[in-house]
Amino acid sequence: MTLAQRVEELTISSGGDSKRAIGEFVLQQKARLCEFSTQQIADETYTSKSALVRFAKALGFSGWRDFAKNFVNEQHYQNMHYSDVDPNMPFHADSSTKDIISLMCSLQMESLMDTADLIKPWTIDKVVDLLEQSNRIALFGMSPNNLLGELFRRRMLTVGKLVEIPALGDSGLLAASLREGDCAIIISYSGNSQTCEPLNVLRFLEKNHVPAVGITSCGTNYLRQHAAYTLSISSQEKLFSKISTFATETSILYILNVLFSAYFARNFHINFKEKVDMGRVLEYQRFSNISELKEEDLEPQG
Repeated sequence: MTLAQRVEELTISSGGDSKRAIGEFVLQQKARLCEFSTQQIADETYTSKSALVRFAKALGFSGWRDFAKNFVNEQHYQNMHYSDVDPNMPFHADSSTKDIISLMCSLQMESLMDTADLIKPWTIDKVVDLLEQSNRIALFGMSPNNLLGELFRRRMLTVGKLVEIPALGDSGLLAASLREGDCAIIISYSGNSQTCEPLNVLRFLEKNHVPAVGITSCGTNYLRQHAAYTLSISSQEKLFSKISTFATETSILYILNVLFSAYFARNFHINFKEKVDMGRVLEYQRFSNISELKEEDLEPQG
């Protein structure tokens, strides 16, 4: 979870007290926050300097200056990765169809570039090691994340690796059945709702010594603290006030595609041959008269 999202979460949960007023000011000013003195902010929010310090400490910072510096730096980073397309509100009531086509393309491309910048190759390698060595792999996530997981499950099945995704209400049952030598993938944008699915499976995983791979937003959260490895989702979307999870879905699917591709590449020629052979058996009725789509008996390059 990004710092801005943590501020939003604290603001929403604070009711009508000073934290709410300060949080609303922070979210409104964003990158301009450091332009205001603590006295100016206290006056604008009808609070006090000590209330600003308490607000910062509630988010884990030593004081207001420490918080403001980190918040502004985060805003600058996000502004570098996103143009004028707001991931929460990428189009509006007066947007034309042509505008929507262009805006959605920009949003998804920017989400991909942001995610690529966040991925560390050594983490991918470690996760693929874990997937290779595991007897069973379970993937946990709430809709629509589990639907994206289904695509990953199907792709992994083409190279002979089974990924289990629980039916609704069966997450605890599946997690409790895993043992040492298995692993789990948990997808959660906020990464903080430890009493709800999918994060409530962590207690079973830890009890049975099952390592978890977290796919979650940037910043500190509960999932990051308990996962063996974490991969960061592009974290530009707000928790609630948005049209849909366009950028998040693009980011998650990209991460899962990278994991599958890195897994596939470990035994590229064997996997390619098995996939093509399986395709010929299972999809023998598919054909095309278009030359670009016709299959040829060629060995994979590389």
